Amino acid sequence: MTALALEVKDLTKAFGGLRAVDGVSFEIPVGGLIALIGPNGSGKTTLFNLITNLYRADAGEVRLFGSDMRTAVDWRIAASGVVRTFQTARVFPGMTALENVLSGAHRHVRAPAWQQMLWLGRAGEEERALARQAEALLELVGLAAFRDTAATDLPMGAQKLLEVVRALMARPRLVLLDEPAAGLNDGETAELALLLRAVRDSGVTLLVVEHNMSLVMGVADEVIVLDAGAVIARGSPAEIQRDPRVIEAYIGQAAGAR
Repeated sequence: MTALALEVKDLTKAFGGLRAVDGVSFEIPVGGLIALIGPNGSGKTTLFNLITNLYRADAGEVRLFGSDMRTAVDWRIAASGVVRTFQTARVFPGMTALENVLSGAHRHVRAPAWQQMLWLGRAGEEERALARQAEALLELVGLAAFRDTAATDLPMGAQKLLEVVRALMARPRLVLLDEPAAGLNDGETAELALLLRAVRDSGVTLLVVEHNMSLVMGVADEVIVLDAGAVIARGSPAEIQRDPRVIEAYIGQAAGAR
């Protein structure tokens, strides 16, 4: 039996009289790279907010690695190994690119606070090891040259990549990425694709909301399609591109908008 990272069952959320998420159910296996697509307003980001308990569901169930998360507080979700990013890049001002990435690893620092303050003993060793990891991630996405640049001075596309690698420094088991390619140029998108494949190959599970169809079709194991808050299709990238419901609801619209 395949181990599951995420189980969503009959998840529902309404705002006033509008059902933003309407009885959504799906499962994601451990180590999968799943893309979630759909027209604007189809409920993708709301679904992310329900999975991470930023919103409380009206009905339904979310299980992360087998644990019921309906009443879980933020720290418990983080402790389960779940990390998410947002549509708009959120970097920490007053910190360099490298410092932003290092901040993602704060949960894994084991040295006592007094050693951290003085960089003594195990703290110094931990800091150097984490710095090497952070620099390797920056290198992977083409940002090594900007390690000492203020994060807020980076172009928006670079800030988006920085947010992704900061999330990976938390050593997550499941990463929820909300439009990671938004604002990226072709070169940056190619770097992101390499990163996503490398992360998936390392055993980390990814659920990615994305509008860039070239990226989705190039990296996803499977694609889930939302329309009007409900799942209308799920399958391989090739199957989704041929599905008439998807073409009508989304792919045809996206192509016409180019």
